[in-house]
Amino acid sequence: MPLLDIRVPAVLLRIDRNPFHHGTLGAVRSLGRAGVEVHLVADSAGSPVHRSRYVRRMHPPPPPGASAEDIVAVLHRVAGHLPSPAVLVPLDDASAIAAARMRDALAPSYLLPAMPGALAERVADKAELAAVCASADVPHPVTLIPDGPDRAVADVHRLGLPVVAKWSRPWLLPAGAGLRSTQLVRSARQARELYLRTEEAGSRLLLQEYLPPGPDRDWFFHGYADRSGTLRAGGTGRKQLAWPRGAGLTAVGRWTPNPQVRALAERLTGELGYRGVLDLDFRRCGTTGRYHLLDFNPRPGAQFRLFADSAGLDVVRALHLDLTRRPFPDGSAAAAGRAFVVENYAPLTALRPARDGRELAWYARDDRGPGWAMWALWGRHVSGRLRERLVTPKAAPAAPAPLLIPRAASPSLTDNEKASS
Repeated sequence: MPLLDIRVPAVLLRIDRNPFHHGTLGAVRSLGRAGVEVHLVADSAGSPVHRSRYVRRMHPPPPPGASAEDIVAVLHRVAGHLPSPAVLVPLDDASAIAAARMRDALAPSYLLPAMPGALAERVADKAELAAVCASADVPHPVTLIPDGPDRAVADVHRLGLPVVAKWSRPWLLPAGAGLRSTQLVRSARQARELYLRTEEAGSRLLLQEYLPPGPDRDWFFHGYADRSGTLRAGGTGRKQLAWPRGAGLTAVGRWTPNPQVRALAERLTGELGYRGVLDLDFRRCGTTGRYHLLDFNPRPGAQFRLFADSAGLDVVRALHLDLTRRPFPDGSAAAAGRAFVVENYAPLTALRPARDGRELAWYARDDRGPGWAMWALWGRHVSGRLRERLVTPKAAPAAPAPLLIPRAASPSLTDNEKASS
């Protein structure tokens, strides 16, 4: 008997316009290799993902900033092409929040975890997350929410420079505005100027204690909370290389058991009654040794395929199994030591031998098209960026604000990128 119920198709939904989101390809391959019919609702312009042999059909996505009702309308149109109700797999925060909020409206065309509709939005909101952590006794960096430009200046002095500035709902940031979901602030003036753009950003500005990066400090947890609340699949991983360096998405990660991080994940999901796929990011404080939760993403993280166990189970397959009432495999073992490498961000690491096993984000022997397409597109993307730098006149000298995390809509980075907080 196959692991998954291949009679039930899957619809993958991504609203964010990022052609280099390798997590989307990971989900396509995970389900497609198991024999599931995969439909992808995402922007395919300039993306390597549509070259995958495992995509049954591409569908145009809702526009950026679409309402939840508009997203439901698109999904209902897609459902008209399907032979039966489908498992819905949201792949970014905006789609995860809309799917949870509109769960009743999507039934019976789609299968979704039974979770309070507001919970996905609550944990994805970085302002709400601080309160969530406090109630669950999970460490979180000290976070202040200024109510005016002068208060922003005072809060910077209270926290001590540098501080991390975040927009509480980064999925609302307008494309092309030059606003970043997270950045390191090195002066009170920067904090004031950021606050004055609150209305444009669409959500509140947060100022957060800065926890410096360092060796063995950046960790993540991926898992699936089934209908009983039990965490299935996934595991704890250590970020060995980030892009950009010192902050950002996981360019090289390794499956590394960490009982403390897992215990925090179990405590948090148990307190919240969370159901579904989750991706948590932690940073260990170099002074206290405590693991602080930085982000709670209510959907698969881009590197979720790192945690494919000996039975081939990962969080996306766990979602499909649970929603179709199939049994989880017995006797599967974790592949501790296994690595995950994103080739365009860590090309030299991708070429080195991996003693304990490795998965590449783009290249796969059974699905070569996306890997070849990625290198062609990436070369054009990098050369275009270089030309922009050469022709753009330099601005007058000013106190620079090193950007740790570009906007999610940037063609080279995604909303999975994390702050150096």
